[in-house]
Amino acid sequence: MLRKALRWLALAAGALIALLAVEALIALDTVPDDGYRAPSPAPRSIAGPAGAERARLRYVVLGDSTATGRGAPYERGIAVATAGRLATRGPVTLTNLAVSGARFGDVRRDQLRAAVRSRPDIVLVAAGANDVTGLTRLGSVRADLEEIVERLRAARCDVAIVATASPDIGAVPRLAQPLRTVAGWRTKQLNGAIEAVVRERGLVLAPIAARTGPLFRAQRSLFAADDFHPSAAGYATWVPVLDAALDHALVRRADTARRCRGVDRSSRAGAAGASR
Repeated sequence: MLRKALRWLALAAGALIALLAVEALIALDTVPDDGYRAPSPAPRSIAGPAGAERARLRYVVLGDSTATGRGAPYERGIAVATAGRLATRGPVTLTNLAVSGARFGDVRRDQLRAAVRSRPDIVLVAAGANDVTGLTRLGSVRADLEEIVERLRAARCDVAIVATASPDIGAVPRLAQPLRTVAGWRTKQLNGAIEAVVRERGLVLAPIAARTGPLFRAQRSLFAADDFHPSAAGYATWVPVLDAALDHALVRRADTARRCRGVDRSSRAGAAGASR
């Protein structure tokens, strides 16, 4: 009896999740047109402080609509804001390859090749929200993020990588209850999978859901008119979290660069010995 009851409970839970997924798609499909225009993926040069002689930092942003600043003027979104902070150290080249609506799989398939070609010094991966609403399998998200990391590091051993994971979708006013509650649970579940890759692969986490989710739940003004994407004020709450993570990643990158140089020297010495 217990086994049968558990089976029925699992079926009921699955049916509820499927129903809520359909409701989510309907809610998101009816998001009003806000006149959004995708930012150019062309590299953008940002000057550093006068007299600064540091090498130009190649900064690539990958991800979804949150990385393109949808819901606010692009200049007030996270890509430009974080690039401006990085430019206080020295000149920066910002390349924003993010696409609204992207999941981790789309980042891997459609954005990663251009990122690898640019051999960036530091990368921000701002994705996860569409994997929450689209019920992407956790194993797929892990595999996609792991491949993103592998290919970026194959192109540049010392690349610094920061991942935001998903913002708190349980705070989104566009989603009615009980969908918001389920979306909040699903956010934590998906972010747990992303955070596991962050730990295992030595990335840096920018925990926007944990740090700013309560603010978004309390202040509707942090959402844009579509009640789904952040407003300029909403993105502004993320920027300090992102800046701290990017700073930490650059500090760690110095140690990584030394290790990479050591590996490169060992590889060259091994190749020279083999050729004798």
